[in-house]
Amino acid sequence: MGQARSVRPATWLFAARSLRDFCDGFVAILLPVYLLALGFSPLQVGVIATASLFGSALLTIIIGFLGGHHDLRRLLLAAACLMVATGVAMPMISDYALLLAVAFAGTINPSAGSVSIFVPLEHAVLAREVTNADRTRMFARYSLVGALASAGGALAAALPDVMMRFGMTQLSSIRLMFVLYALVGILGGLLYARIPPRPVTHEDHKPAALGPSRAIVMKLAALFSLDAFAGGFVVQSLLALWLFERFDLSLSQAGVFFFWTGVLSAFSFPVAARLSKRIGLVNTMVFTHIPSSIALGLAAFAPTLPLVLVLLLVRAALSQMDVPTRSSYVMAVVTEAERAAAASFTSVPRSLASAASPALAGALFAASYRAWPLVICAGLKIIYDLLLLLQFRHLKPPEES
Repeated sequence: MGQARSVRPATWLFAARSLRDFCDGFVAILLPVYLLALGFSPLQVGVIATASLFGSALLTIIIGFLGGHHDLRRLLLAAACLMVATGVAMPMISDYALLLAVAFAGTINPSAGSVSIFVPLEHAVLAREVTNADRTRMFARYSLVGALASAGGALAAALPDVMMRFGMTQLSSIRLMFVLYALVGILGGLLYARIPPRPVTHEDHKPAALGPSRAIVMKLAALFSLDAFAGGFVVQSLLALWLFERFDLSLSQAGVFFFWTGVLSAFSFPVAARLSKRIGLVNTMVFTHIPSSIALGLAAFAPTLPLVLVLLLVRAALSQMDVPTRSSYVMAVVTEAERAAAASFTSVPRSLASAASPALAGALFAASYRAWPLVICAGLKIIYDLLLLLQFRHLKPPEES
């Protein structure tokens, strides 16, 4: 019976995340199309995307402070309500200033990655519902579900084209997709409502969101930001641009290639969980990341397209294995009361740092230094891995002690 109670909350969270990431998958593609159809310029589209990222970061920080003092289920339900409100507001508004406000205060995610106010709350719930021995495996499954759902959502972005064949306009069909986004928010709220509430102890003196683990969290946040800044040099769109310009890759070929990179990344998560049981969480993060960075650096100078694609597929199979292990490690080295805050303070700087480097990569592309973004990304990531190993190789999670 105890095991059943511990599994059920994770099941509801998995279902809720799959629905949410499915929506993020198609919204990330349809949002710029929708805004351009409303008559806004590419610059205005970029400003809205930036506002949504900064708004998500601010809300995530606030959630990090609240998570230690409030029932996590209530906060998840509030986040689901915000998702519903966002989906309702987006198709009803055509004024730019109002759209900017909705993007900043709502849950629209232009990156299709799991960067939102839901993440620290779900991490905290998952971590408290499993044993130390099962925690990394749980986060691997959580990441796998999200990655596959996001891929399915990207395919669903073609639905407006299907609806247009039946006489609907492009604007109307995309607005229906935002209605679907709101409906999924309702379904997510129903799933979160199934999570058993956990009473919060009301003390005269409430501890800070980050207490004894503050120094650890700040070091991790700084290192994770370096990793994210490096990754921003080779976001998927820029990598595709590099392949188009250097090898004249067709759109259909690029689609097949990026599909397989997504599949390899998704199924690397459970492999990472198994590997971490043998060599440890930090070693798994470092010793899978370094080979992936070397493969990326070699791809920058590989002379033929088949060799480049093989190296990039190797990178895809290894580069994301630190995702579940990183989440599990953060939850392991802080106290339970600090988990929501720790997840927030390590994820927000990542999202802000990753938003800074694509512009630099674009400038390098414009200056015809097309291989440099790949080289810079690989070099910075190797530096990050070595620093992580140096700083945290002796700080073991409970299951490795």
